[in-house]
Amino acid sequence: MVRFTLNGAAVEAPPGTTLLQALRGPLGLDGPRFGCGQEACGCCHVLLDGESVPSCARPVEAAEGRRVTTIEGIGRRDAPHPVQAALIAEQAGQCGWCLAGITVSAVALLAREPDPDEDAIRAALDPHLCRCGSHNRVLRAVRRAAAAMREGAAP
Repeated sequence: MVRFTLNGAAVEAPPGTTLLQALRGPLGLDGPRFGCGQEACGCCHVLLDGESVPSCARPVEAAEGRRVTTIEGIGRRDAPHPVQAALIAEQAGQCGWCLAGITVSAVALLAREPDPDEDAIRAALDPHLCRCGSHNRVLRAVRRAAAAMREGAAP
């Protein structure tokens, strides 16, 4: 069995699968999505020791002894993370397929760079494809969340 920490709890997953298959299968999560299976669309991104990475083609063994955080571990309905609150406030979600991956990438960006410029935000979100075309709203939401986090307030 592969052992790692998932959203703060110790878990085990069977070897020989991708991280995404383990998350969505035996670990019962549905936040990270399957899109392309080739690490090219971004909807499967999770945080691996705080870094946003694709999980669809990554072997679950890569998580051994590490911390994995999915969208389920970032905020709660009654206490959303500032990035989640800003995405809602900016009405950045359309179909929502891409938003879990975008959210974890934005959280990782703001954790390492509290005041990112436009280029840094675009670079962090570049791996994410949004077919609905809500890119401008997403960019506004990340800027809004960054400001809220710097001020210590909700967006």
